Amino acid sequence: MSTKFDLNDDSLVVIIGSGAGGGTLANELAQKGIRSVVLEAGKRFKLDDIENDEWKMFGKISWLDKRYVVGPARIAEDFPNLPAWIVKGVGGATMHWAGVAMRFQEHEFKMKTTNGTVPGANVLDWPVTLKEMEPYYVKAEKKMGVCGTKATGMPFHGESSHYKVVKEGANRIGAKCEQATLAINTETRDGRPSCQVNGFCMQGCRIGAKWSTMYTEIPKAEATGKTEVRPQSMVLRIEHDNSGKVTGVLYADKDGNQHLQKARVVAVAGNSIESPRMLLNSASSMFPDGLANSSGQVGQNYMTHTTGGVYAEFEKPVHMYKSTVVPGIVHEWKNNDPGRGHVAGYELEILHLGLPFMSAFLNPGKGGWGRELADSLANYDKMAGFWICGEDMPVESNNITLHPTEKDQYGLPVPVVYKTDHINDTRMRNHAYDRSKELFDAVGALKVNNLPPYPASHNMGTNRMSEHARDGVVNRWGQAHDINNLFVSDGSQFTTSGTENPTLTIVALAIRQADYIADQMKKKAI
Repeated sequence: MSTKFDLNDDSLVVIIGSGAGGGTLANELAQKGIRSVVLEAGKRFKLDDIENDEWKMFGKISWLDKRYVVGPARIAEDFPNLPAWIVKGVGGATMHWAGVAMRFQEHEFKMKTTNGTVPGANVLDWPVTLKEMEPYYVKAEKKMGVCGTKATGMPFHGESSHYKVVKEGANRIGAKCEQATLAINTETRDGRPSCQVNGFCMQGCRIGAKWSTMYTEIPKAEATGKTEVRPQSMVLRIEHDNSGKVTGVLYADKDGNQHLQKARVVAVAGNSIESPRMLLNSASSMFPDGLANSSGQVGQNYMTHTTGGVYAEFEKPVHMYKSTVVPGIVHEWKNNDPGRGHVAGYELEILHLGLPFMSAFLNPGKGGWGRELADSLANYDKMAGFWICGEDMPVESNNITLHPTEKDQYGLPVPVVYKTDHINDTRMRNHAYDRSKELFDAVGALKVNNLPPYPASHNMGTNRMSEHARDGVVNRWGQAHDINNLFVSDGSQFTTSGTENPTLTIVALAIRQADYIADQMKKKAI
């Protein structure tokens, strides 16, 4: 019988969201005997619900509630209502991530110290360092089963033809290319099978070889009897008392009925659009600008990585889809070298898109027709390519705000997402396009296609960590500067974006945060 907690039980931790942050936090707390309710806006899927079909799964699991994308960037034109490609369901974006698990580099925790002030950007050092994060990275790699790491001792996946083509190109231009450290089993581990190389990692892993909180952290937390997961529970606002402490969470169930779950501690982990939106929607006479927003930074400094795609066409077949989605990474330009004409680094992640997504992203928006596109798609089996993933600058005006008049199905203001390049982002992307072409030309490409950014699967910033309350929303533990029993547990707490995919760092921070919450509860400080 699954655990059920009373709505009036004010001794609970209420966690909003069940992805890499929320799902991990729930299990870490449960293992320490701390009880929580997880409120998840989406449905609960089973492995049987996962199909190896790109568009079908996109429609089934994506967060498709109304959102607006505004600003001069091309994405506002190509995808005016889809700023982010994330999941609405138990497990959150860990259902659809590609499994890339890399640690931040040392300099990425201190970009202000490294580069000084960057004009037009709101760069800040993290209040934590790599040295402090290292033991938590080890715990995260063990928990998630990251291949190619000392933490697990699991071998890398085999070298696919896609990887070999890129590696050869990298060798020819003197660039470093390595196999990817993935949270995808290469041997039976943690009660889950090894990868069968279905190639549909981003649609959900049908066999559970890839780590997802959907079938790891969440069921483990529930098995302790200390965690109750409530799917299809959309949070409307976070309530507080006269002293300014948060006291509970108001949410709507699948039938639209409203419930107030009382809480001792609230942890927000709804991804970087919904998390600030929740805090802004919780404005009150005591907090007129939204909860935890004395700095005015809630919703600001939205980061998605500097992205783009590069797909080359060759004379002979590559069959890039016969591989994990990301078999390897060109690391050559991940360092911080202003001599390249930009600060911060980027990686070229070898990544395959299925034919349906390739047809949508090769030249999205109004240009998705014509002979040139058709000819390229006819060469699909002869393609190899990258997804550019680089550190984008935190810019205050890149933000999440509430629509002044339009409401969604829950009666909440629709989120408006403004995101455009900082000049550093543009220079970095152009550098990456040029190096990618060089790499593919070196290995005999007939044609090289540059793809614009598509909806963001890495969403960061918007509730950032800062040493001083005036500069951000939460402290080094993800604890709100203004309200000590309110926490942020997802990628929205990132101070800067780094070049690496965010999931491993989100999980490491959640493990560390659980230790802190347990300690503070024991001391009765929260």
